[in-house]
Amino acid sequence: MRKSSIRRTCAALAAVTSLALAATACGGTTKEDVKDEGAKAATAGKADPNAETKKGLTVGFLPKQVNNPYFTVADKGGEKALKELGSSYKEVGTSSGTDTAGQVSYVNTLTQQQVDAIAVSAQDPGALCTALKQAMKNDIKVVTYDSDTNPECRNAFISQASADDIGRTQVQQLAEQIGNKGEIAILSAAQTATNQNAWIEIMKDELKDPKYKDVKLVKVAYGDDDAQKSFQQTQGLLQEHPNLKGIISPTTVGIKAAAQYLSGSKYKGKVKLTGLGTPNDMRKYVKNGTVEAFELWDPAKLGELAARTAVALSSGQITGKEGETFKAGAMGEYTMGKNGVIDLGKPTVFTADNVDQFDF
Repeated sequence: MRKSSIRRTCAALAAVTSLALAATACGGTTKEDVKDEGAKAATAGKADPNAETKKGLTVGFLPKQVNNPYFTVADKGGEKALKELGSSYKEVGTSSGTDTAGQVSYVNTLTQQQVDAIAVSAQDPGALCTALKQAMKNDIKVVTYDSDTNPECRNAFISQASADDIGRTQVQQLAEQIGNKGEIAILSAAQTATNQNAWIEIMKDELKDPKYKDVKLVKVAYGDDDAQKSFQQTQGLLQEHPNLKGIISPTTVGIKAAAQYLSGSKYKGKVKLTGLGTPNDMRKYVKNGTVEAFELWDPAKLGELAARTAVALSSGQITGKEGETFKAGAMGEYTMGKNGVIDLGKPTVFTADNVDQFDF
């Protein structure tokens, strides 16, 4: 059922107001990055887990960056789920992973178009907040996925895995590969990416463990999820730190670019590389000896869960309050955690032994 004429009028007025605020800043997160202080997901009404699943809804997906292979896979997972649920999918977004003003503009556009829900991967934790709050005032449900906003700026956040799991396992993998000794660096995405920053803080905390006393983090570099810049940053790290033993790149664009550089250089097999990548991007680098192991969750499942959560919210089956449960199709039942966070599950480690078993 479409929204009332009153809703349409309000949405149009809200869009005009929001456009004037397009330059305001906003952002993203992961589970442990959510602050407890006053962090309350925007909720309204009472959940009815037995409510009928609405059909004919429109859910707008706003990835951190369009034409990024990772988000293409994630959003196609959302599209597939919405088709199965009898609702419509649309994707909008910027070609840059650091264009927060562009993301704000797209939120305003989706509000003006009166979509039923928005699924967004935020480039920054606060920049989208004014626009997203305006959307919620107009009865548009907001789900963040992959990278969160401040909790009060959305109804639910789909966390790809706990930040703790992601940050610590990458350090553990690399430390094992370099024999717990030597200089390492991190090649991240944008400096404002909340999920990246949360993982990096946990990596630094993991490195405080006495067993890593001979492992030294010498630099955190930023490739802005741009392939060429990430390639150049990898080259720069090795020039600046000739004794570098390993690199962690917790971004699919970054790890692929780093692998491309290493595979064609004298450092192949000598400087270890791990991080977050897709099997299809990394398969050849695993097979040619550039990379021993890397990890990731299934981005298609992340997008699917974001879509199913958006429909559950729009149907009144959940509101975003802790403890609420809903059925996500064949994915099973999920429970709303603290501050409206839903964990997809633990990441998978890919090696030469299993990388051919996956296609994404």
